[in-house]
Amino acid sequence: MSNKLSLISAALFCVNAVSAEQTGPPRHVLGVDDSKRHVALVDAEGKVEWEFPVGAGHCLQVLDNGNLLLQPDWSRVQEVTFDKDKKVVWEYDARKQPENKGKNIEIHAFQRLKNGNTMIAESGSTRLIEVAADGSIKKQFPLKVSASNSHRDTRQAIALDNGHYLMAHEADGCVKEYDEKGEVVWEYKIPLFDRKPAGGHGPEAFGNSVYGVSRLANGNTLIGTGNGHSVLEVTPKGEVVWKLEQNDIPGVQLAWVCGVERLANGNTRLVNCHAGPKNPQMIEVDKDKKVVWSMRDFVNFGNSMPVGQVYEKK
Repeated sequence: MSNKLSLISAALFCVNAVSAEQTGPPRHVLGVDDSKRHVALVDAEGKVEWEFPVGAGHCLQVLDNGNLLLQPDWSRVQEVTFDKDKKVVWEYDARKQPENKGKNIEIHAFQRLKNGNTMIAESGSTRLIEVAADGSIKKQFPLKVSASNSHRDTRQAIALDNGHYLMAHEADGCVKEYDEKGEVVWEYKIPLFDRKPAGGHGPEAFGNSVYGVSRLANGNTLIGTGNGHSVLEVTPKGEVVWKLEQNDIPGVQLAWVCGVERLANGNTRLVNCHAGPKNPQMIEVDKDKKVVWSMRDFVNFGNSMPVGQVYEKK
């Protein structure tokens, strides 16, 4: 009898582990997943409403015109119509740039700016560029890293309203703010909080491989610490005024914390990558760290979903 119960329990766990479910208000989710190799829009019941094949990706932007800015692989950025046609209407390919010849280049962050240019952070060439609609480079400056690494120079990067750029430097374990000329005007090194680094990608790992950055209205910076398993809110003076740690949420473990977002209602939304099928890939908590919404979907996404956004259908 005990063997039969064990088999039943194992079967129930497997079914539960691959289910698609949300807690809290039902929402559409737009995600990029390396393991499933696609960008997908999924409703609250787990139905795929749109998808586009990709090889890998660490960034995604919904544009004002309704199109998506995405990457089909590490070296290209494409603007794709967000409809049944999925037409590629614009592309930048780092491999085709004369100055990148012979270099291994990867792109991990990009953003369509208000002036129509596209900001792109190139790892390997270690530069930030702004590319016009015609493909010409309108602006560029070198990024300041200790040693160039085509896969780890950068993670998330955003252009700020003051004309500066906020950059997560994964390999160096720090966040830097660059001004218009490429000078570093602010820097925050991710602490290890008296813990020893540990290898791996899951909850067992630990380090300061920072991924997510966001500048808040109060001037503080919200940081997803990657394999630091945490979210930090840091003041301009480098003081941590709010922190969500790996095991702060009952029944949930944080692993590689990627994108982070502070919502208008004060809640914080984060992407929880490499945490395994028992844990949600997206989580929203209030200021007291209580979960108000989560998504765990190992049908349409997998254990390598670094990008997730709640998509408000118009």
